[in-house]
Amino acid sequence: MNSASTATTHARTLDVPGARLYYEVRGSGPVVVLVGAPMDADSFAPAADLLAAEYTVLTTDPRGIRRSPVDDRDRDSTPEMRADDLARLLTHLDAGSAVVFGSSGGAVSALALVQAHPELVHTVVAHEPPLDELLDDREELRVKTDEIIDAHLGGDVVGAWRKFLDLANIHLPEEVFQQMVGGERDEQTEADEYFQHAHMLRPTTRWCPDVAALRSASTRVVVGIGEESGDQLCDRTSRALAAELGIEPTLFPGDHIGFAHDPAAFVTRLRAVLREG
Repeated sequence: MNSASTATTHARTLDVPGARLYYEVRGSGPVVVLVGAPMDADSFAPAADLLAAEYTVLTTDPRGIRRSPVDDRDRDSTPEMRADDLARLLTHLDAGSAVVFGSSGGAVSALALVQAHPELVHTVVAHEPPLDELLDDREELRVKTDEIIDAHLGGDVVGAWRKFLDLANIHLPEEVFQQMVGGERDEQTEADEYFQHAHMLRPTTRWCPDVAALRSASTRVVVGIGEESGDQLCDRTSRALAAELGIEPTLFPGDHIGFAHDPAAFVTRLRAVLREG
């Protein structure tokens, strides 16, 4: 079943402490959550459409991003807060124990969810979580992260993104970089990027997992890495997490956002990984 589902997408909102979460549900069957941070529900839509042929798929905009407004935009969005949001969504849907696939900051949210509510997650796929605190050069990474934030808050948005990509060890051709961050930005993109750098980046990258809790949880933990992410920062952090957990990382097609670049190949691999459980 590799073709896209024709299932209707239901868009809804849920009030949670300090925010109103936008979320989408499509398909039927066992529940799979696809979540990012700062990536929104739209980023996962092609993969969600494919999975909806055999799963009920939940996607959401994380608090403070796009269609999920927060009451206080000066307050940080922490992994614990986003984990609580996911727990409330799953409880609201009365979904039982679910699969949670988290990418990047969403993988950190998913791990925090397992620590707080393992009964809600029977399998977590943490795809390239930026867990800088697990690395030996964590102090240098903290300094560089602060420089990204300072640049953006100081008005140098393009410079902030250059620093971000340099820290991530992601190298883009200049014309691709300019397409991504050059030129005029719409108001929503500007707001989301500001919120990401001002209130998500630091609490996410400085979150340290409770390895003992993850190892002892009933939840199956899978650490995913893109096959094309070699030597990138999130490849390093993911391998460090897998080593702490005493498991081998699981390779997925593409790079840090392989699910967006080639959803069909990515979903085929994800299905196989879920069948292994």
